[in-house]
Amino acid sequence: MLLPRTNIERELSTLRNKEFDSSTWRKQVFNVFRQEVTHEQQILQNIETSSQVTHNIFDFDQLETNKIYHLDQIKKICVNYRLRFLDSKYFKGKLPPSAISAIKNLEKKHETALDGFKIVAPSKLFKLENADDPLLFAPMGNDYFYLVHKWGNDLNPLRKYLMWFFKSFENLLILTFLISLALTLMVPNGMFSKHNNSQETIMILFFMFKSVAAVILFYGFAMGKNFNSAIWNSKYFNA
Repeated sequence: MLLPRTNIERELSTLRNKEFDSSTWRKQVFNVFRQEVTHEQQILQNIETSSQVTHNIFDFDQLETNKIYHLDQIKKICVNYRLRFLDSKYFKGKLPPSAISAIKNLEKKHETALDGFKIVAPSKLFKLENADDPLLFAPMGNDYFYLVHKWGNDLNPLRKYLMWFFKSFENLLILTFLISLALTLMVPNGMFSKHNNSQETIMILFFMFKSVAAVILFYGFAMGKNFNSAIWNSKYFNA
């Protein structure tokens, strides 16, 4: 007579039931789940409070060098694209589960608890104090930061070129001149005299430039705007 085949799953289940009863099993599973929830709550608390930790302890053998950035590199990106680099406690966007998972995996790999998080994102994603592509960083010390996670959509490819005009006062003057020139070219021929000449065009351009500059300066002062190089790490709304 042939012996019946062995059901491994049934054997495993039988062995489990022999070693501990159902109440013990449920308790152990619940304890693991509770530890996971507690760990996740601790991560969220660290992100929302964002202590003044300046470095985390990493296992350098486990680090991915392509995720290590110096503060100067981060500043350059923020200035070019008019982004902010601020403590995570100012971030008002919703942190995706993938970011939490990335932190948990990184903490497990390096056997440490991360803190002092910072985020690179547009101003509209921060809860700023009055006076399309977030990046989550953890400080490593000596002005170096480790990229923990990236989420959301990539930035519009034209953003860098549009924000170039707001990098400095000189760049803003170029924008003012281009707008003035465009408006000058839109003035109909013979509007101010029967015959157009270069002198009249220069005068019109001069008055257009003054008018556009006045509007831009008024808007800038009224809204409290500032240049990219001044706001990249500012926590204030009017910047």
